[in-house]
Amino acid sequence: MSTSELKWGTYGGVAGGLVSGAMMGIMGVGFVVHMVNSAIIGAGFAIVLGRFVSGALSGLGAGLVYGGAWWILGPLTLMPMGFGVNWNAAAAAVMVPSLVGHLMYGSILGLVYTGSVYPVPARS
Repeated sequence: MSTSELKWGTYGGVAGGLVSGAMMGIMGVGFVVHMVNSAIIGAGFAIVLGRFVSGALSGLGAGLVYGGAWWILGPLTLMPMGFGVNWNAAAAAVMVPSLVGHLMYGSILGLVYTGSVYPVPARS
C-alpha cells in the first residue's frame, strides 16, 4: 500500500460523499460530519480492498460491496435512527433510500480509486 493509494482512496471517498451527501442531509446527518466520515471511509477502502482492485470493473464491484457493508455497519448498526441495532427486514426496508446512497457512494469511490491508481494509458 502506497501513500498515493491511500490518498486516492480518500479522494474517492470525498467524491462519493459529495454525491451521496444530499441524501444524507435529508436524513438529518450534518454535511461536514458526513464528508469527514466519507474521507476516512474512503481511505479505509484503499487499505481493505485496494489490493483487489485492478481495473474499472473490479473497482466498481469492490466499491459496491464496500458501500453495502457500510450500509449495514452505519444505518443498521452504529446509527440506527431510533431503531436500536436492528438487523431485520422491517428496519432494512425503512433504510432502503440509505442503501441506495451507500451504493452510489461505493461505486463512485471504487471508480475514482481505480481511475487514479490504475489510469488508462494514453493512446499513441
